[in-house]
Amino acid sequence: MHRHEDRGFDLYETPACATRALLCVEELPHRIWEPAAGMGAIVDVLRAHGHKVAASDLIEYRVPGHASGRDFLQERRAPPYCKAIVTNPPFQLAAFFVQHALILAPKVCMLMRLAFLEAGNEKTLAGRARLEVLDGGKLARVHVFRNRLPMMHRANWQGNKTTSATAFAWFVWDRNHRGPAKLRRITWE
Repeated sequence: MHRHEDRGFDLYETPACATRALLCVEELPHRIWEPAAGMGAIVDVLRAHGHKVAASDLIEYRVPGHASGRDFLQERRAPPYCKAIVTNPPFQLAAFFVQHALILAPKVCMLMRLAFLEAGNEKTLAGRARLEVLDGGKLARVHVFRNRLPMMHRANWQGNKTTSATAFAWFVWDRNHRGPAKLRRITWE
């Protein structure tokens, strides 16, 4: 685990295989928003599979076609016709990303550590947000990778590049869902 101050803006590019695995188990609308697009790892895969993707990020990564300087948590509406948000959010802000995304789009898919399922601390704002998004009845599916994803290193990482010891899953929220979430094991291989 990296210290928070070392992580900066939490740019950990998503392996393409993770996004391809999501496409095998979830039906996504044609128009999607990726609000923490980074260098475009998720965007590239979705576009390669025929989706029209609006890409934005708080940071300027100089990727053509991506909007920069856009703080997702301050956005008031999704780009036109986008019916889903698909992203790998900064882990420290993940619960807030989910809360806000559900206001802006009817379907929300987020790649996160499986540890996100652990109980939030009710004494903190982030903990209460996590409890709300996990226990609020809108979490429809959790697609847990049965095999570890290739290691996601933060941008410009110069250290050892080993395989990941962290379990990941795609969490899928649906505004129209009621009841418990379904758990499914998936693979990227």
